[in-house]
Amino acid sequence: MKYRALGHSGLFLSTVGLGSWLTYGGSVDKTTARQCVLRAYERGVNFFDTANVYMRGAAEEVLAPVLGELQRDAIVVATKVYFPMGDSPTERGLSRKHIRDQIHSSLRRLALDYVDLYQCHRYDTTTPVEETCEMMNDLVREGKVLYWGVSEWNADQIASAVNLARAHGWAVPVSNQPQYSALWRRIEARVLPACESYGLGNVVWSPLAMGILTGKYTDAANPPKGTRAAGTAKEMMEDYFTQPVLDAVARLQPLAQRAGCSMAQLALSWCLRQPAVTSVIVGATKVEHVDDNVAAADLGVDPNIFVEMDRILEPVAPHEPYVS
Repeated sequence: MKYRALGHSGLFLSTVGLGSWLTYGGSVDKTTARQCVLRAYERGVNFFDTANVYMRGAAEEVLAPVLGELQRDAIVVATKVYFPMGDSPTERGLSRKHIRDQIHSSLRRLALDYVDLYQCHRYDTTTPVEETCEMMNDLVREGKVLYWGVSEWNADQIASAVNLARAHGWAVPVSNQPQYSALWRRIEARVLPACESYGLGNVVWSPLAMGILTGKYTDAANPPKGTRAAGTAKEMMEDYFTQPVLDAVARLQPLAQRAGCSMAQLALSWCLRQPAVTSVIVGATKVEHVDDNVAAADLGVDPNIFVEMDRILEPVAPHEPYVS
């Protein structure tokens, strides 16, 4: 396993992290979740990512007992706040109240005294950014949070938060969690440069494009039963899940063979080629998935292979307008 500093902070994360979105507390049973976490830790993963909204708190609750088996000062536990956790207007967003309520709820569910990284899951247009930044600073000063970050904020939002925190002497955000993969590159134009400029490390989600870059899908009209494309995640995959995309991904197999790795490992290594990317967050429903994904941290892929990979995928990758 390799480790990288999270932005300009002194916190080092494994270049492959284990996430819990759509898995733990949901489609994956507790025994398998425990096995995956323990195997990841055994293989050198120190970064475990979750969120309060994942299965409405169930993901945090499933992680709690197994995280308790690990050496606390050797792991980085990250969770998030923003999305609705109830029907009341006070149970959502990035207000002082919601953040305060949710950090206490997350700590209780995770059975922890503090979280290492607390992330604003989206930007809240209804709350002044000053209120959010000051509240995050308060949590850092209180010791409930060690570092804070953002997720899916655009370049201007990141810049405003960092400049505001610096001006007031508050704790600055050190991380960004954007979607990023060889099929989803919208952050490259402005977000990644902004993160490098302002000292944020990126811990990217969906680096395998919801599993499409593993090569397991071949027929867009008939996804295998039990897969995300055949279940509740189908709508979230509609930008990717077309036959031209699947055909292009199939053409990556010879590149993976040349690199001496699996398709998944090649896709993860592609993300990690970016110096602004600290860690790729992967999901695992089997221990075998952990082993395959974690091995990407040790690969040294010829950059020319990535050039060929881009040439194959660029014509079919989603190109919807986006201001980042």
